Amino acid sequence: MCRRFDATRPVADEVLDDMLDLATRAPSAGHTQGWELLVLSAQAERRVFWDATRTDGYPDRWLEGVSAAPVLVLALSDPTAYLDRYAEPDKGWRDRSTERWPIPYWDTDTAMSVMILLLAAQERALGALFFGVPGALHDRVKEVLAIPDRLRIVGVVALGHPDPVRPTPRSPSLRRGRRGVERMVHRGRFGRH
Repeated sequence: MCRRFDATRPVADEVLDDMLDLATRAPSAGHTQGWELLVLSAQAERRVFWDATRTDGYPDRWLEGVSAAPVLVLALSDPTAYLDRYAEPDKGWRDRSTERWPIPYWDTDTAMSVMILLLAAQERALGALFFGVPGALHDRVKEVLAIPDRLRIVGVVALGHPDPVRPTPRSPSLRRGRRGVERMVHRGRFGRH
């Protein structure tokens, strides 16, 4: 995850369009495709987002590095698209109840789209960072960017070229190490590795 971007190097439109096309191909429950991607590539558009998410204590080093990204992509999920889709005859759920969904696949499918976008950035030697919007700020962000009420903000992807002068420092969290396959993969039943 890149946290310092080169503000002087834009992402070429054709590269961005190709990456967005890939992100729209993510799998989705019932082929609902219930996500939207809001791309902020103009400086004025990004400023509106950053102003809406500004809180006390900003700007800080994180914001200084990330706000230099020339592209922000807001990943938005649409729960009603899934409720509508699964009320269709081939699915047969007439009540549109969210209780039928122990996992909110509208958010899961949106996250899969984001993962494809992150992998596409890696493949193109671009820096990328997925980050969340604090819950208390969702309404404000939706208002200033005219995001319909039916959509949920799952997160944001910052995209751009990594800063060659000030590279992203290693996160202190990495000191924890990566859990190995022997601890994460179970075979046949839980507890068997």
